[in-house]
Amino acid sequence: MNRQPAIHRAIDSRRRAEILWRAARRGLREWRAGHGAIWLHLLKTVTAGLLAMGIAMLLDLPQPRIAMTTVFVLMQPLSGMVFAKSVYRIVGTAVGMVAAVVLGAVFIQQPELYIAGMTVWVAACTAAAMRNRHFRWYAFVLAGYTAALIGIPLVMQPNGLFLAALGRGAEVAVGILCSGVVSAVIVPRQTGSVLERTLRTRYLDFTQFAAGVLSGGLERGAFEGRFARLVDEIVGFEATRAFSFFEDPTMRARSQLLARLNGEFMDVCARLHALRQLKKRLRWTDEAIAPLAPYFSELAAALAQRPRQGETDRTYALRLAESLEAFQRTLPRHVRETRRPLETNAPDVLQDFDTTAELIYRFTSEIARYSRTWASLTQAGLPPEPRVTRYVPRTSWYVVAFTFMRTAVVVAALGWFWVETDWPSGGLAMIAGALTCALTSSAPRATRMAFQMAAGAGCAAVVGYWLMCYVYPNVDGFPLLCAALAPLLALGAFLATRPRIAGFGVGFSVFLCLLAGPDNVISYTPDLLVNNGLAVVAAMVVAALAFAVVFPPHMNWLVARMCVALRGQVVIACRGELAGLNQQFQSGAHDLMHQLRLLLNGRKQAHRRALRWMLVTLEVGHAVIDLRSEVEHAAWLDLVNPRWRVSFGHLLDDISGLFEHPDAAQLDRTLSALRGATWIAQEALPSVQHDRERRHDVQRILSHLHFIRSALIDRDAPLGALARRAARGRPFWPRSHSNSH
Repeated sequence: MNRQPAIHRAIDSRRRAEILWRAARRGLREWRAGHGAIWLHLLKTVTAGLLAMGIAMLLDLPQPRIAMTTVFVLMQPLSGMVFAKSVYRIVGTAVGMVAAVVLGAVFIQQPELYIAGMTVWVAACTAAAMRNRHFRWYAFVLAGYTAALIGIPLVMQPNGLFLAALGRGAEVAVGILCSGVVSAVIVPRQTGSVLERTLRTRYLDFTQFAAGVLSGGLERGAFEGRFARLVDEIVGFEATRAFSFFEDPTMRARSQLLARLNGEFMDVCARLHALRQLKKRLRWTDEAIAPLAPYFSELAAALAQRPRQGETDRTYALRLAESLEAFQRTLPRHVRETRRPLETNAPDVLQDFDTTAELIYRFTSEIARYSRTWASLTQAGLPPEPRVTRYVPRTSWYVVAFTFMRTAVVVAALGWFWVETDWPSGGLAMIAGALTCALTSSAPRATRMAFQMAAGAGCAAVVGYWLMCYVYPNVDGFPLLCAALAPLLALGAFLATRPRIAGFGVGFSVFLCLLAGPDNVISYTPDLLVNNGLAVVAAMVVAALAFAVVFPPHMNWLVARMCVALRGQVVIACRGELAGLNQQFQSGAHDLMHQLRLLLNGRKQAHRRALRWMLVTLEVGHAVIDLRSEVEHAAWLDLVNPRWRVSFGHLLDDISGLFEHPDAAQLDRTLSALRGATWIAQEALPSVQHDRERRHDVQRILSHLHFIRSALIDRDAPLGALARRAARGRPFWPRSHSNSH
C-alpha cells in the first residue's frame, strides 16, 4: 500500500533534480558567455605577458618590457583576432624598422630634419590606417609608431639605429609568439564558432523583424533604429569574417560563400526597406495597397515561423525557404486575379499596385535565396565559390586627410618643443603623442579616449614609482616578480575590457610596461621615471586638447562632406559598370553610414538626418541598378522607340546630378526626365501587348521608374521639402493603358 507514494516521491525527486541540473547548466553557460569570458581573457593576457617578459629576459634581449607591452596591445578575446592582429603587427613592425633606419641614414645628426621626416611618416601611416580599417589598420599604425619608438631616442646616435631595430624586432616577435600560443592553447575561443552564432542570431532576428515590418506592427522610429543596427551588424560581420580567415581552415575555404551571404543580406535589407517605404507612402491610397494586404499577411506569417523542437538550423532554413518559394510561385497568378477588378481605375493606382506587387516578389525571391545560402554553410563538400566583389571598408578621403593633418600638427608641435627646450624627456613625449594619435584614430570619441589614456598613464607612473622604490628592491627571483606584477597587469587588462573606460585601461597597461616594466638589469632611477611619466601625460593632454579645440571630429563641414560621399553612391549606381555594381554600391553605402554613426555618436538630430539620407540613397541607388539591369535585358526597346536610349541616358545623368547637388531646380529636371522616360515606356506597351515576356519587361521598367519617383517625392525623405515645391500641382501619369500584369 505504501509503495505507490514512494514511487511518486522518487519520480518527483528525479524531476526536481533534472530541473536543477538544467538550471545549473544554463547558469554556467550564461556565466561562461559573460563574466567567465572576461576572467578567461584576463588569465590569458596576464599569462602571455609574463611569459613574454620571462622569455625575453632569458634571451637577454635589450628591453623585455617591450615584449610584455606587445602582449597587452595584441591580446584579444578570440584566437582568430589574435592571429590576424599578429600577422599585421609583424608586417607593420618590419616596415617601421626599415623606415627608422632609412630616415636615420638620410638625416644623419640633423634632428630638425629627422623630426620633420618622422612627423610626415607617422602622420601618413596614421592616415593610411584610417583608410584601411579592421586589422589592416593595425599594420599601418605599427609602421608609424614603431619607427618613432626606434628612431627618436637615437636621433643623435645613428650608429645604434640598426642594432636597436633588430632588438625591437626580436622583442616584438617574442610578444607575438607568446600571445598566439597562449590564445590557441589555453581554452581557445574560436572565431568560427562566434561567427556561426552571429549568423544564426542575425537570421532569426531579421526574419522576426521582417515579419513585424510586413504586418505593419513597427513604428517609424523603431524601424530606423533597427535598420541602423543592421548597418553595424553588416560591418561587424565583415570584420569577424576577416579574423576567421586566419584561424579556421573551414571558414577560410568558405570565405567567398560568407562574402556572398553578407551581400545577399544587404540586398534583403535594402529590399525590405523599399517595400516598407512604399507601403508607408501609399497609406492614403487604399485602393492600390488594400487588395495586396492578404499577400503581406501571408508573407509575414511565413517569416514569423520559428525553429521547431529539435530542428537543426539547416532544416529550419530550408523549410522556410521552401515555404517562401511556394508562396512566390503562386504569387504572379494571384496578383493577376487581384489586378483585374482594378484595371478601370486611374493609371497611377494601377502603377502603385504593380510596383508594390513587384517589390513583394523580389523581396520573397531574395530572402529565399538568402535562407538557402545560410543553410548551405553547414553542408559538407561544397564546390568552391566563384570570386565575388567583396565588401572592402574604405574611409572617406576627407576623414583620411583630416587625420593626417591632426597627427602631423600634434607630433610636429611636440617635436618642435623638444628641440627648442632640449627637454630630456621630449623624445618620449613625441613618441607618446604619436602613439596617442595612432591608437585614437579609429575611436568614435578621440578626445575622451585621449584624456582617459592620459589619466591611465598618470596612474601607471604613480604605480611604477611604487614598484621601483618599494617592490623591485625586495623581490628575489622571477616567480616573486610575476606574483607582484600579475594583479596590476590584470587590473589594467580588466579596465581595457570596459567600453566606457577602455582608454584608461589601455593607458595604464601599456605605459606601466613602458615606464616601469622590469629589464634584466633594473635601473633604479625614480626621478627619470617621474620625468618620463610627466612627459607622457603632457603629450596625451596636448593631443586631447588638439582633438577637442583645433581639430574637433564633429565639425559640420566634415559631416557634410561625408554625407556628400554617401550620396555619391547613387552616382556610382548611375555611372558604374554593371558587373559587380550592386555589391560595390551596397558595401559603400553601408560602410559610409557606419562611419557617420561613429562620427555622430551622441548627436541624435544629425544622426537621424544622416540615416535618412542613407535610406533614400539605398532606395534610389538599388532601384537604379535594377532599372539598368532591366534596360540592358530589354535591349529591343531601342528598336520599338529610338527615343528611349537618349531619354534613359538623360534620366541617369539627372539622377546623379540631383544626388551630387540636391536643389529644387535639379529635382524638377529629374522629375521631368522621369516623366519623359515613363511616357516612352508606356507608348511601347501596346506594341508588345501580345508578347508576354516583353510586356513584363516594360512593366518592370515602369515599376522601377515609379518607385524612384515615389522615393524622390517622399514627404519624410530629405528631398521631401524640395519635392513639394517642384511637383506642386503637376500630374505625373498623363495617360492610361489597360495592360494586364
